[in-house]
Amino acid sequence: MIYITLITVGTLKEDYLRAAAEEYKKRLSAYAKIEEVSLKEEPIRDEDNPAEVERALGAEGERILAAMPKDALRIALCVEGKQYSSEEFAALLDRAKDGAGKVCLVIGSSHGLAPEVKTACGIRLSVSKMTFPHQLMRVMLWEILYRSMTISAGKKYHK
Repeated sequence: MIYITLITVGTLKEDYLRAAAEEYKKRLSAYAKIEEVSLKEEPIRDEDNPAEVERALGAEGERILAAMPKDALRIALCVEGKQYSSEEFAALLDRAKDGAGKVCLVIGSSHGLAPEVKTACGIRLSVSKMTFPHQLMRVMLWEILYRSMTISAGKKYHK
């Protein structure tokens, strides 16, 4: 069984998003041991000040790096990442399962991830060229993980 850690910055505020995330986490638990680590978003006094945003990302980045399992395949979700098909991503997770058996995925704040976090991750993943609400991406990632596990198990869910 694979161990999946999802590290996120911020919380799911809407009940319907929390319910959707919990449903996919429940389904995924048949295939993987899962842990979700939600870290506090760093306050930004002036969103238009690049130095202030950089400071906040740096503080968030330190907390993310401290929470990452040391021996896991680390995947950062970011716009410049590689896009995978569902089958390709399932194969990537299978390779991780055959290795250390641990995967850590990271979703930063709405401002993204600190460069140090991206560097610490062996893989950068982009789910789409489109932009999605930050909280919705968390639900989408749980679904992507569940779909990947069903593909690996030969189930029909992904069809």
